[in-house]
Amino acid sequence: MSGIKSILTDDLDHCLICGSPYVEIHHCIYGTANRKIADRYGLVIALCREHHTGPHGVHFDPVLDRDIKMGTQKMFERRYGRDKWMEIVGRNYL
Repeated sequence: MSGIKSILTDDLDHCLICGSPYVEIHHCIYGTANRKIADRYGLVIALCREHHTGPHGVHFDPVLDRDIKMGTQKMFERRYGRDKWMEIVGRNYL
């Protein structure tokens, strides 16, 4: 996926969960305003349709969603710190 950068993974060509090459980009923090934040800071991962919007995907599985948000926050904080995370996201997932 050219042009899209992620601080969470070097591989945006395969589903992070199952490795499928048929992927969609998932904004790890989502919603209208958060989508722009995710793009700006590289808080995106590749997920296949099943793991993105399928019945067991991140948008319908609160456990998977929280796991991804926790990992996202950890990676972000390694680069920018907790204060910056709280400033831009405003919610602690850890």
